[in-house]
Amino acid sequence: MTAALGPRTDARRHHDPSVRGFASDNYAGAHPEVLAALALANEGHQVAYGEDQYTDHLQRIVHSHFGPSAEAFPVFNGTGANVTALQALTDRWGAVICAESAHINVDEGGAPERMGGLKLLTVPTPDGKLTPELIDRQAWGWEDEHRAMPQVVSITQNTELGTVYTVDEIRAITEHAHSKGMKVHLDGARIANAAASLDVPMRAFTNAVGVDVLSYGGTKNGMVFGEAVIVLNPDAVSHMKHLRKLSMQLASKMRFVSVQLEALLAKDLWLRNARHSNAMAQRLAAGVRALDGVEILYPVQANAVFARLPHEVSRRLQERFRFYFWDEAAGDVRWMCAFDTTEDDVDAFLQALKEELAR
Repeated sequence: MTAALGPRTDARRHHDPSVRGFASDNYAGAHPEVLAALALANEGHQVAYGEDQYTDHLQRIVHSHFGPSAEAFPVFNGTGANVTALQALTDRWGAVICAESAHINVDEGGAPERMGGLKLLTVPTPDGKLTPELIDRQAWGWEDEHRAMPQVVSITQNTELGTVYTVDEIRAITEHAHSKGMKVHLDGARIANAAASLDVPMRAFTNAVGVDVLSYGGTKNGMVFGEAVIVLNPDAVSHMKHLRKLSMQLASKMRFVSVQLEALLAKDLWLRNARHSNAMAQRLAAGVRALDGVEILYPVQANAVFARLPHEVSRRLQERFRFYFWDEAAGDVRWMCAFDTTEDDVDAFLQALKEELAR
């Protein structure tokens, strides 16, 4: 009999764990409770392709958050979740209305259109949020064979600009979309941060107000990898499990995605992580407001701070802390906080910013 593999590894650490940044919550590692869950699921054999006990148990946890008709389909990543979900909601001739700043439009390499085969109909928004009035700029021409048919409205909670839809705002969108025969998809890459900001359960602004399908984000909230498409309205989709496979999002060892989602959702880890990252963004914003020469661009409602400052200051600051330009020509930058961002991290960044502004 072959001896069981022990914990020995020949891998080596290739990075300095003391280095911190504000570029993305994807830069953070995994939460220790998530790593512990992975180790728990690692012993022995489990049936592949989602027929394992962890994926089965995940469904009951999802029901506790989103109701008994909800069904979770674990996937590898956020782009895969969005593309798979949007395919399930559209016909071959269908189109998706979204904000111009939406992740599906700006940051997914054209995947919804190239891989999903659907058309994005974008709308400029002042704060990243759609409204019924903005949706109507693209919600027309259903009988015009020369135009892709608007079939879905996709919103992001919280938005790419760090703003958060209220419950009533999403309800207005879903009621308006449904009245026109369209379905509603919610990109929830940072849904936990939005729920923490609003101080309401996730169901309050998803299935309770008529959202049909949710892309649930876990990686930005402490997972190693993995997200889930959560079907909230079974009547709105068709053949999800086939589309997941067709979209190359069916994990053979799915238990390792499902157990991470369980670690987040079974109790309150998802909320603890989100509340902490939101609080660090508030601390950062408060410190920035006390400095001359920096303008905060949007309300700080989740774990992001968008600011405008002199370009040369940003360039020097980037040599000390990693972060991204949002609009380099305008001098706009984005600073993200994560579940593992500390008060000391924020204070050190603020001190560095103050020093660079004074140069």
